[in-house]
Amino acid sequence: MNRVISGLSSMATRPLLAELSEQLRLEHGLTVRFQAAGGVEIARRVREGARADLLVLAEGALAALEKEGHLLAGTARALWTSRVVAAVPEGSPVPVLDSESDLRALLRSAKRIAYSTGPSGTALLDLIGRLGLADALAGRLVQAPPGVPAGSLLFSGRADVAFQQHSELMDLPGVVIAGPLPGDSAIHSTFGGGVLVGASQPGPALEVLDLLGSDLGSRAARARGMRASGV
Repeated sequence: MNRVISGLSSMATRPLLAELSEQLRLEHGLTVRFQAAGGVEIARRVREGARADLLVLAEGALAALEKEGHLLAGTARALWTSRVVAAVPEGSPVPVLDSESDLRALLRSAKRIAYSTGPSGTALLDLIGRLGLADALAGRLVQAPPGVPAGSLLFSGRADVAFQQHSELMDLPGVVIAGPLPGDSAIHSTFGGGVLVGASQPGPALEVLDLLGSDLGSRAARARGMRASGV
């Protein structure tokens, strides 16, 4: 009988974890079932006592939960790094993003700019501040609801450019990736995993975590627009 390991994750890694879970079932006899939601929501659930074996979240949120004692000591580790990209609705002109000047022009010309509630959204707001555009763009920024891809605001007509993790935008219908942010404007988010305190199967959960960080996980991450952390 397959061992069943439960996990919690943010939306950014949901497609990757679904693919890897199927590979782990076929190749290692491990049944892994992840529940995904917005990263802020997952962190809240963990703090309120949600039960699961594994946790996969953005590195900052994971570190905070580890410090608070929600992860088994020594199990937290970085797994994958994802870059933030700009996307536009299918059929609209695809902007060039070769330089910071190109990015400034895109931001200034956009009527509505979608961003996420996750770390990529926070980083984008910080970037807009560093570019000196916070006041100019204040009325044009549209934050997607927790757990909802920023790209969904493109095909619904609520935004004409969106910024989010490549992995969350690449499969959305009606969305075209313009490219990563150029030069010093680049935004990267690292996602990590750990075994939760109170895990019903800490041994198998640690085995799964090791496999997520192995070449198996690295290959799948590349196909999802990510790369292994540290590579």
